[in-house]
Amino acid sequence: MTKKHRTYSPEFKAQAVLAVLSGSKTAAELCREQQIKPDLLSKWKAAFLANATQVFERDNGIDPQQARIAELERLVGRLTLELEVAKKASTLLRPVVSKDEP
Repeated sequence: MTKKHRTYSPEFKAQAVLAVLSGSKTAAELCREQQIKPDLLSKWKAAFLANATQVFERDNGIDPQQARIAELERLVGRLTLELEVAKKASTLLRPVVSKDEP
């Protein structure tokens, strides 16, 4: 007879670890209620704490393609502004030609 392993969703694991970390339940209470082994909960807790710093990293969820698009949009904006300034400058610096001159 084979014994099937239960699988737990990431949401369930996070809720279980947060319940223990927040102090709303002890690890023993949670293990009894959910019928999980204490060493399994310990592994989840260790993984949770090891990856907690990723929450605060910069550019955590930014796709490299999205970053490149944003960079190109800034470049287009800057070049558009430079072009407008150059057009205005060229009209101001253009010599005034009067109709009386040959």
